[in-house]
Formats: sequence, C-alpha cells, structure tokens
Amino acid sequence: MEKRFEISLLLDFYGELLTDKQRDIMDLYYNNDLSLAEIAENNNTSRQAIHDLLKRGEKFLFEYESKLRLLERQFFVDNIKKDIIENLNLLINDDIDIQKAVDRIIDDLKEIH
Repeated sequence: MEKRFEISLLLDFYGELLTDKQRDIMDLYYNNDLSLAEIAENNNTSRQAIHDLLKRGEKFLFEYESKLRLLERQFFVDNIKKDIIENLNLLINDDIDIQKAVDRIIDDLKEIH
C-alpha cells in the first residue's frame, strides 16, 4: 500500500489520539494535498516545523497501529465480508452444493473474533 494512502487511513482511525494541531496539519497534508510551504504559510511557521510535526505524527500513527492493529483488522474483516458475499452469490446462482457454500460462510464467520 502506498505510504501516503496508508497514513491517510491511519489518520482516520487514530487521528483523535493526536493533538488538535497534529491532526489538523496532517489532514491538510495527507487528505487535502497541501504542500509543506502552503501549510507553513497558513500557520505562520517554517516548512521545517511542519515537516517535523508531520514526521512525529506519522511515528505516533504507526505506533498506534502496531499496538492496536485496527487498520489491519479492518482489512481482514473486509476480506471476510467479500468471501461471504461471494459464497452467498454462489448460493443464489446455484453453482455449487448448498452445504459447501454454507460451510464456507460459517468458516469465514468463525475467523472474525
């Protein structure tokens, strides 16, 4: 996954754990695509200060994810949902044995804990 996109997702999950300033600056940079210079100008500070704030914020987001694993779990659950939908569609299309499809769905649901 592209780092910029990953950080944007992490910001969605853990942004409330950052300071207001960190969250706002990171949102401007990662979600609104403002440059360091634009953010620095809007905040009456230097590009270096914005860069440092972003790096600290990134570090916190990756630390939170390494401990809580909310993003990883979301991807896992999304994949299980896709599998369940595929198996249900197979049932609707009557392409496979109903018992096999039901067993697959049950197995998928058991993986979610």
